[in-house]
Amino acid sequence: MGVLKALDDNNIKIDCVAGSSAGALIGSVYCCNTKPNMMKNIALQLDRKTWLDLTVPKRGFIKGNCVEEITKLLTGGKNIEDTNKKLSIVATDIKNSKVFVFKKGPIYKAVRASISIPGIFVPVKSRDKVLVDGGVIERVPVNIVKDMGADIIIAVDVGFSTKPGRINNVFDVILQSIDVMAKQILENRIILADIVIKPNLSHIKPSRFDKVEECFEIGYNETIKNMKKIKAIIKKYKD
Repeated sequence: MGVLKALDDNNIKIDCVAGSSAGALIGSVYCCNTKPNMMKNIALQLDRKTWLDLTVPKRGFIKGNCVEEITKLLTGGKNIEDTNKKLSIVATDIKNSKVFVFKKGPIYKAVRASISIPGIFVPVKSRDKVLVDGGVIERVPVNIVKDMGADIIIAVDVGFSTKPGRINNVFDVILQSIDVMAKQILENRIILADIVIKPNLSHIKPSRFDKVEECFEIGYNETIKNMKKIKAIIKKYKD
């Protein structure tokens, strides 16, 4: 959200958005004409109980129904093809071992699949597919936004990282394992981006909903640090 706010403040227009996991949720809400500051204010009103509905662990600890309902509310029940910007939502099909990209249909259903961290959220079954977090294979879906027609690509990588020595429970183990694997894949794909913004959120666990303000500021400040480079790339393209 902070990254989007910094871009908005500098009048940098975004035409295409592709997102995985939390990026799918934030990108989708943004594509439904919600300003970054409003997104932050909404996030500040939500806590862990709002988002999470626990279940008896079989395929995951969290059902995901709450996430689906909140996303439906935040996006007004819109379909992907109805947003004012091109939008792609990325998930991983673990049954067929490949990336699955939502390009149409209800946003809230696509986001529900994209945020389904394996082992934590119950996967989403869709016809012949079993869908989990898009970040497993496409943490930063640079090649997908390239295929959407983007001329200049600003990649944002926040990852799932935790600080060394902070792997204290099963959730840390799952998230850190995904992070290690995703980093290896990302190294070969991130080169397609014109610039990569990497806010350092390693000290903040994904479950810390009380850290929204801090995350926003870190993302904003990191983008401002890179603003000269971003504007130079845009100028070079236009020239």
